[in-house]
Amino acid sequence: MTGTTTDDATTDAAPVSQTSQLYDNLREAILTLDIAPGERISERGLESRFHASRTPVRAALSRLEREGLILHEGRSWTVTPIDLDEIASLAELRGVLEPAAARLAVGRASVEQLDEVRAHLDDLRGAPDREAGIRMGSTFHLDLAALGGNRFITDTVADALTRLERTRWIEVRTAEARDAAWAEHSAILDAVRDGDADRAADLLAAHVAGTNDRLLSWIAQERRRLRGAGVTIVGSAAVLDETEYQHADVQADAS
Repeated sequence: MTGTTTDDATTDAAPVSQTSQLYDNLREAILTLDIAPGERISERGLESRFHASRTPVRAALSRLEREGLILHEGRSWTVTPIDLDEIASLAELRGVLEPAAARLAVGRASVEQLDEVRAHLDDLRGAPDREAGIRMGSTFHLDLAALGGNRFITDTVADALTRLERTRWIEVRTAEARDAAWAEHSAILDAVRDGDADRAADLLAAHVAGTNDRLLSWIAQERRRLRGAGVTIVGSAAVLDETEYQHADVQADAS
């Protein structure tokens, strides 16, 4: 039986490491809008940009396609456009699943688990920038979903947050918006700790709906500027008249 040499193991590990690094870099570029929604990307262009070979590039692209961040059509790849219908659908999904998880958490979460979530939340209070604000939101919503003890709910919430991450920076782009989000998260956690399943579910449903309303309102107001910057926006909601939102309470626009 022939053994695997050290050189063989190193060779096998190199593409895996390169794929992981490329995936992380490309994913970050997409989520931070460095690569704009709707922008076409080529395998050769990525090979040159990230100094990678073809196999890791294709593996990274396939992984991002499974996450819904890019589309593969024939031989071309395109960063998934911002789809307002998808955003609305994900809000509906979260509005059902996350309150259900909060109700489960009331009956299943231990004091120690609740203390851990509170510690995570307090550590991120006063998030200094948008990246920290997004991390605060993701951490809280995933922590809370996990407290419900249903991994399918947790996995689905995680997938929804990934698909929304490119647009969630809008909600936390000012210090006032980040403080407001923290206060809402804190109130939800307090309700779970108090054993009040109805209040926890209602607060969480209102939080998800409010976030979605502010997001869609801001995009509707700014869609011309976003498109001018090369951001592709699709979906039936994209044709809404801006005047419908001129009186909207867009919390994220506070300065």
